[in-house]
Amino acid sequence: MDDDGSGPAEPGGESARITLLTRVGCHLCDTARAAIARVAEQEGVGWREADVDADPRLADEYGDRVPVILVDGREHGYWRVEEDRLRRALAGRRWSLRSGGGR
Repeated sequence: MDDDGSGPAEPGGESARITLLTRVGCHLCDTARAAIARVAEQEGVGWREADVDADPRLADEYGDRVPVILVDGREHGYWRVEEDRLRRALAGRRWSLRSGGGR
């Protein structure tokens, strides 16, 4: 895991748009990591991973919901990665859970 902000992938030297908050021994985190890596590669965006237990502030806010996905610093979702919804968020479209939710 990368806690220093450099992240597993940052194509083109861009800063990470996706942050995956995880913890050691979390099987859902392993699944989320694979999905995030796939989407980030397909969309050409950077991502990073942070151990929620390494930062007391993150542990207080997100500790009971890992994995947590942040997009551009905003909470996008937790526990499961909805790949199509994540792609829409990266494209700047509305993050609504409702179908047909464009701007």
